[in-house]
Amino acid sequence: MGREEEGSSSNLIELAAFLLALHDTLKKEPLLYLCDNQSLSKAVNWWIGEGGKTTLVGAPDADILAAAFEILRKTIAAGTENLLVK
Repeated sequence: MGREEEGSSSNLIELAAFLLALHDTLKKEPLLYLCDNQSLSKAVNWWIGEGGKTTLVGAPDADILAAAFEILRKTIAAGTENLLVK
């Protein structure tokens, strides 16, 4: 996770903590994630919604984001609420 070939940024630690929180939460259990890092909120917000040109290719920490989004997809499919609050 966060190897140089995959990219890393100053958000690496915050994104990793977010991923761990998602990983440790049951799929049908609502998640309220409170953080004090606006960059984390911006990084996740950028990928919310739909768009034809949205891709993780070349994005900083794409490996962590992809893993987090896969978990979020599963929780959303289960009808679970996920809130990220700064």
